[in-house]
Amino acid sequence: MAEEVRRIKRELVHKGAVIDIYCDTMEFENGNTAKWDYIHHDGAAAVVPVTDEGKILMVRQYRNALERYTLEIPAGKLDDPKEEGIACASRELEEETGYRSENLEWLITLRTTVAFCNERIEIFAAHNLIPSRQNLDEDEYIDVQAYSIEELKAKIFAGEIEDSKTVSAILAYDTKYNRRAE
Repeated sequence: MAEEVRRIKRELVHKGAVIDIYCDTMEFENGNTAKWDYIHHDGAAAVVPVTDEGKILMVRQYRNALERYTLEIPAGKLDDPKEEGIACASRELEEETGYRSENLEWLITLRTTVAFCNERIEIFAAHNLIPSRQNLDEDEYIDVQAYSIEELKAKIFAGEIEDSKTVSAILAYDTKYNRRAE
């Protein structure tokens, strides 16, 4: 299949702080060509922080693309494309929630928008949370709230949580840790 489609040109359209946007010229086996958008992202990591009571710490923050506040799991961009996801998840957990954990376990890896972006997010579950202190970036304003898995699933199915990494992570966490015996 890969032989049927090949990129013959890639042009940088915009270099951003988080993403780079390219215009790719693609050639098909029949000789036709097309322009495809491609967004490069260095990758990210996220974490499902679980309290001793079984509640999940969520972050409420403003998202410019949606022009509103969202409820999400803590996450952030890799500091370097070669940074390990678990290191990024650990850092973001402490920075955004004020807790750390020495017990992070890989949960899932997802690709957010495969049609035009290569973003890869590794998601971890964090147990045995240790109080620390929040260390937000200059432009971050985050409120931390704890929810039960049932409250979060209700918010997902009511359309109140739409963030793909958060939806995927909550449902994966519930399946892996709460549905084992079924």
